Amino acid sequence: MYVSALELFSIGIGPSSSHTVGPMRAGADFARRVLAALPQSPARVGAELYGSLAATGLGHGTPDALVAGLSGLEPETCDPAAVRGAWSGHPAGRPLLLGGVVPVPFDSADVVLAPRVRRLGHPNTLRLRAWADGSDEPALDETYESIGGGFVRRAGEEPPGTAGGSEGPVFRSAAELLALCGDGASIADVAWAAETARRDPADVVAGLDAVWAAMRACVDAGLTAEGALPGGLGVRRRAAAMRASLEAAEAQGRHVEGDWLQVYALAVNEENAAGGRVVTAPTNGAAGILPAVLRHYWRSEPSASIEGVRSFLLTAAAVGSLIKANASISGAEGGCQAEVGSACAMAAAGLCAVLGGTPAQVENAAEIAMEHHLGLTCDPIAGLVQVPCIERNAIAATTAVTAARLALHGDGSHIVSLDAVIETMRQTGADMSDKYKETSRGGLAVNVVEC
Repeated sequence: MYVSALELFSIGIGPSSSHTVGPMRAGADFARRVLAALPQSPARVGAELYGSLAATGLGHGTPDALVAGLSGLEPETCDPAAVRGAWSGHPAGRPLLLGGVVPVPFDSADVVLAPRVRRLGHPNTLRLRAWADGSDEPALDETYESIGGGFVRRAGEEPPGTAGGSEGPVFRSAAELLALCGDGASIADVAWAAETARRDPADVVAGLDAVWAAMRACVDAGLTAEGALPGGLGVRRRAAAMRASLEAAEAQGRHVEGDWLQVYALAVNEENAAGGRVVTAPTNGAAGILPAVLRHYWRSEPSASIEGVRSFLLTAAAVGSLIKANASISGAEGGCQAEVGSACAMAAAGLCAVLGGTPAQVENAAEIAMEHHLGLTCDPIAGLVQVPCIERNAIAATTAVTAARLALHGDGSHIVSLDAVIETMRQTGADMSDKYKETSRGGLAVNVVEC
């Protein structure tokens, strides 16, 4: 049940964890399998993108990311600039270096987008094939599902990143998680036990610190970058100008801490929209919420410490694990409630914990945050993670702080449990029309003219 914080918060690139990071990982995995399975270089490779991956794939840079992955690039380590144009700008007649080492004939037409075709059990599905010389039948044929947050499941395999069995404490619900805290342990303590059952404690600490460093770097990059975002909508970055305005206001003695919280979220999601280096938290479309709330904690709380940051991330990972297992963190599967709603709940839980909340108060904070995102649709204009996505992160960061403080004013008792609200989110996502699930076929995406 528990998904490691080091996998739930993975360092990658924008603009989408499910439509960019996931396909890149699928492409890299397929390249490794082809090179291991075929004694000779393949004569051709091809890909088909289905459902949501195809419907908004061009806006998310999905074909570019897939081809970059086939070329051996990994989202954690690649230069983001090397991904842009990997498919759209591939020169005619130039072979693809499969896995970065073996030249294979390739044309941009070898990647086919089929938005009206849904395969298997997930709308984010892609099929990759490789043919040996002289054969009409593929020598290797693999189907992958990009299940949200950059996680990829190959057909027939269990999703990666899930701990169970004897690997530390097991909990399948928030009620079971709270029961594990019954002897005075915090939710972060339970998550720490799950992490260290799988990894050396020093590696866990180093990994959490690396996540925090990447989040800070993303915020800083977004606070200084200017200009229009790519994609054709002409959306201009605002975070840098707002930073300058807030610095001037503070120089005059004005209190603008709440404004900084929103600017941090804008900065991250503008970086994400530009295809920059971001941390999935738990997705790229919602990547600004946790870093913004963490930066707010770091800046505004006198007691803030690196130990507090680690506890925040561990607490958030425990809540995110419950949502991922019992509902979804995929916008293509559950709408934006599954992305922004999940991130808001995770951030609220983390902040409540580091401000001294009990496990019951932390659970309450997560429930409050998720409850008020139920039914939120995913309807990006032009398939770009820009409108309404960027502002939506700023609003949700504010909601997360509000939810944490509301919970801290109570004793942890409340009518709606976190388990109930997660199940409600799952049901709502199942009932939601596909046109509101990251396909850009409904909502704002069809009611706002692209110009």
